[in-house]
Amino acid sequence: MNESVNENINELITLRDWLRHAVSRFTEAGLFFGHGCDNAFDEAAWLVLHTLHLPNEKLDIFLDARLTRAERLAVQRILELRIATRQPSAYLTHEAWLGEFPFYVDERVIVPRSYFAELLADGLSPWIEEPGQVNRALDLCTGSGCLAILMAHAFPDAKIDAVDLSADALEVARRNVADYSLAERVTLVESDLFEALAGRRYDLILSNPPYVTAEAMRTLPPEYRHEPSLALAAGEDGLDLVRRILGRAHAHLVPHGLLAVEVGHNRDIVERAFPQLPFTWIDSESAEGKIFILQREQLPRTKR
Repeated sequence: MNESVNENINELITLRDWLRHAVSRFTEAGLFFGHGCDNAFDEAAWLVLHTLHLPNEKLDIFLDARLTRAERLAVQRILELRIATRQPSAYLTHEAWLGEFPFYVDERVIVPRSYFAELLADGLSPWIEEPGQVNRALDLCTGSGCLAILMAHAFPDAKIDAVDLSADALEVARRNVADYSLAERVTLVESDLFEALAGRRYDLILSNPPYVTAEAMRTLPPEYRHEPSLALAAGEDGLDLVRRILGRAHAHLVPHGLLAVEVGHNRDIVERAFPQLPFTWIDSESAEGKIFILQREQLPRTKR
């Protein structure tokens, strides 16, 4: 252990001390925050509380608690690991949250982040009037399975197919589905979008597909480069998968079924690419115009 680490261990005593130190070190190192936290303090609090096995919502009452030497060493290790490797904190803790729902994650999947989480908390109301309207649902590009699990909670009568091209991602999803005891309702399918779903039709198709443009991929911060590029990159304009989804979704929806797709900051690109489609753009509490919806009858018929 070098001299500076020894000094930190001996001089940083309370949780408050370590949080201040972490914010300073994260800021000095120029870390990027975009995987559940958007600033140095929140990320420091997340890592420190996780390392000390303390509840996230109880920070204030523990601020002046003194850490044992073993605890200080553990906190020091994870903070330095975050700085040295530039891994997202979710990979260091193997935990990510969408709303009130925690999920296991590792480098086989992107860290869950989706505006759908806010909308599913309300059952996609008013576009879906009653949860019982959804009997069959599809989560395309499921990754860790998080949105399929949120759909299962939002629509308690629904059977859900969760599709991903990556067998590694589906192994992570399988763990999360098991953690929520949903194996009887959520079926994991290895498929390139709709390819393995012949004959299946759904009341709701939801997708948070890869949509990062080639230009954006070239300038990603180091934290994002730890994530599977398969789950991020989507061609020159970021619409490679969106085009395929729009071209095939009609055949996999029941009459008046709903397609909902998250495209991040690509709204203008989507509207220029598909000027004939009457997109409805949904706003969530934290963002505007990141998700579009279309009814089956508004979609182009699948080409045979």
